[in-house]
Amino acid sequence: MTDSKFDIAVVMPVLNEEKYIGRTLDQIYMQDFPMSRVEVVVADGGSTDHTREIAESYKDRFGSLKVLDNPARLSSSGRNIAVRNSTARYVLVIDGHSHIPGKNLLRATIDLFESTGAKCLCRAQPMMPPDISEFQSAVALCRASAIGHNPSSDIYSDFEGEVDPTSSGAIYDRSVFDQVGYFDEKFDVCEDVDFNYRVRQAGLKAVLSPQLRVYYYPRATLGGLWKQMVRYGTGRFRFARKHNLASPIQWLAGIALAVFAVLLVLSFLSAAVFGFFKNLVALYLLLVLLFSLFLGLAKGQMGCILFGPLVYPTIHFGLGFGFVREFINHYLKK
Repeated sequence: MTDSKFDIAVVMPVLNEEKYIGRTLDQIYMQDFPMSRVEVVVADGGSTDHTREIAESYKDRFGSLKVLDNPARLSSSGRNIAVRNSTARYVLVIDGHSHIPGKNLLRATIDLFESTGAKCLCRAQPMMPPDISEFQSAVALCRASAIGHNPSSDIYSDFEGEVDPTSSGAIYDRSVFDQVGYFDEKFDVCEDVDFNYRVRQAGLKAVLSPQLRVYYYPRATLGGLWKQMVRYGTGRFRFARKHNLASPIQWLAGIALAVFAVLLVLSFLSAAVFGFFKNLVALYLLLVLLFSLFLGLAKGQMGCILFGPLVYPTIHFGLGFGFVREFINHYLKK
C-alpha cells in the first residue's frame, strides 16, 4: 500500500504528439474526479515538434503534472520512467493520441479496482474517435474486421468480466510492478503485450469493462500505417521468441510474405509458376475486394470500398515484413 497523496497516476509516453496531446490532457483534467488526487507524468522521447511545450504549458494550470525526458525514445522506456516517477496506488497508461469519450474514466477505474479486487484493469481501444477522416475510418474498420485483426484480442470487445489481460491490460495496481517487474525495454512495440502476458503468468486477476473504453487515432496515411504494421510484426516476433509461443497469426503473415516473394522470383523462371502465382494474387485481391465491399455496405462507410483494397494489403504485408525481417535478423545474421 502506498502512502501517496494521489489515488491514481496517469502515465503518458509521448513522441511528436503535438496534434493530439493537448486534447488528451484536457480530457484527463475534465474528468469527474478530484484533480488533487490525480498525478500526470509525461515521458517525452525527444519530440521535435511542439509536444513538449504543449505538455509543459499544463503545469501552470495543474501542479501535479511532470514532464520528464525519455532518452531511449522507446515507448517501453517512457512507460518505465513515468511509472517510477509516480507515486499513486493505481497506474493508468494512456498514449498522447487518445480520445477519452466521457468524464467517468478515473472514477470508474477506482470503483472497479475496489469492487472487483482486480490487480489489472483492461479496456477496449477502438479506433473511432469523433474527428477522423474517411481514410482513417476505413483503417479503423478494416483493422477491426475478421481479416484485419487477431480474433482473440479484447481491444474491440464490449464484454465485462474477468479476461486474459495480454491484449488489453492498461491499468494496474502498483503492486503489480513489484511482482512482475517493469516493461521490457528490448521492445520498441508490444511492450504492453509482453508485460500483460507476465501479469497473466503471475495469476493476477484482470477485469475488462466497457466503462474504461478509450479511443485511439488510426494512422492517417498508408505510409504511416505501413510503418506501424512493420513495427507490430517486429514486436510480435520478439514477444513470441521471448516466451516460446507459436504466435500463429504472425507466423502465417510471415510465411505468406515469404511464399509470395519466392513465387514472385520463380515466376520469372517458369511459366507454370507464373500462372500459379497470378491465380494466387487474383484470389487474394478478390478476397480483399469482397471484404472491403461487405464492410463498406454493412457499416455504411463507402471509404472502406475505396480504401480497403489498399489498407488490407498494407496490414497483412506490413505485419509479415516486420516479422520476417526480425526472424532474419535474429536467426540468419548471427
